[in-house]
Amino acid sequence: MTSEPTLDVLTGQSNDPSFDDVWQELLWRGLVHVSTDADALQQLLAGPPITYYCGFDPTAPSLHLGNLVQLLLMRRLQLAGHRPLGLVGGSTGLIGDPRPTAERTLKTPEQTAEWVTRIRAHVEKFLSPDGENGLRVVNNLDWTAPLSAIEFLRDIGKNFRVGTMLKKDAVSARLNSDAGISYTEFSYQILQGLDFRELYRTYDCVLQTGGSDQWGNLTSGTELIRRTEGVSVHAIGTPLITNTDGTKFGKSEGNAVWLDADLTSPYAMYQFWLNTDDGDVVDRLKVFTFLDRAEIQRLEQTVAETPFRREAQRALAWEVTRLVHGESATQSAIDAAAALFGQGDLAVLDESTLRSAVAELPSAEVDATTTVAQALVDTGLVASLGAARRAAAEGGVYQNNVRVPDGDATVGEHLLAGGIVVLRRGKKTLAGVTVRS
Repeated sequence: MTSEPTLDVLTGQSNDPSFDDVWQELLWRGLVHVSTDADALQQLLAGPPITYYCGFDPTAPSLHLGNLVQLLLMRRLQLAGHRPLGLVGGSTGLIGDPRPTAERTLKTPEQTAEWVTRIRAHVEKFLSPDGENGLRVVNNLDWTAPLSAIEFLRDIGKNFRVGTMLKKDAVSARLNSDAGISYTEFSYQILQGLDFRELYRTYDCVLQTGGSDQWGNLTSGTELIRRTEGVSVHAIGTPLITNTDGTKFGKSEGNAVWLDADLTSPYAMYQFWLNTDDGDVVDRLKVFTFLDRAEIQRLEQTVAETPFRREAQRALAWEVTRLVHGESATQSAIDAAAALFGQGDLAVLDESTLRSAVAELPSAEVDATTTVAQALVDTGLVASLGAARRAAAEGGVYQNNVRVPDGDATVGEHLLAGGIVVLRRGKKTLAGVTVRS
């Protein structure tokens, strides 16, 4: 399943004119955790258009919500008139930046090349290609592949001090772990510094953005340019987004929330945002939507006064899912959620949307002759066949939103698209059943 944002989504975006400049808006939205000289950056961004970049490594087949922070920061700078470069790491993706605990499993050049294509499509999806400041996408394999090992060590490596490299957070964490760190991953920061210098020389790029956990890699580029070019360039590190309880944002049972619809469906994406905690929702609105300050402050008031309405969460879920997957897919996700709980017709849902919705529920695969009572047990909605039959007799069991008074009725009597059955016990307890063909 694929989904694309419409052109109208991009052209309808704008920065908030209530701020004096884009830097002030970035600060208000909480997008700046660390940076080079803040005063110089504010003056730079308020002046004539500059070229800036952010890098995305193909270490997975899709970008995720953490990457979306960077894409939206890039979009805000583009809306302010500046020129974006999206760097897809065809070479750095072959290495992988150091993780805090263990070495990455290196992917083959063929796998990396395939993922480069996919990541490039993501980057192109969120930034406009039009006008004098239209997006340009580059691949760092283009300038690193021709380098010999001797050229790399003599021309680039000589500008880096091992003592400074050892102090980088990711490196020091690995040095203090049982896993240690290989020279391969240790050299990653040199490659990222080389990228910044190459983009400075070729495109006059003077700003790099990235997550604050990448700050050591960001400053390796500013330092390399200062040493070899004699000029000062800039970097912005965005905060790592965490929940109010301290857990890592964007993780669900250990799995990232992906931007690719094949990996995280529009339905799952919408539900993820809809379930945002009251304590997090205003910050998420600031970072992930183009709603202006006045509207976000209004929604903040609704959280304080009428939290049960969850108006802020619904606005957040609509805005972000629409941005990532388009308006049609987002409306289908809303319709599916309503239908699951008896507020719509399940029969009108297409198979793809229905499967996405059912995938979020307890589920089982059964034969067409399986009784509703047995399916309730198989999906875990009840503990026993006796309990299932009693629940049905009492009017508390539904198949595809139709009450089933007899637990011995078979699930194959009424199927939705794709041979799917939605079982419901009471008002809110749901499960999905797939009937074997």
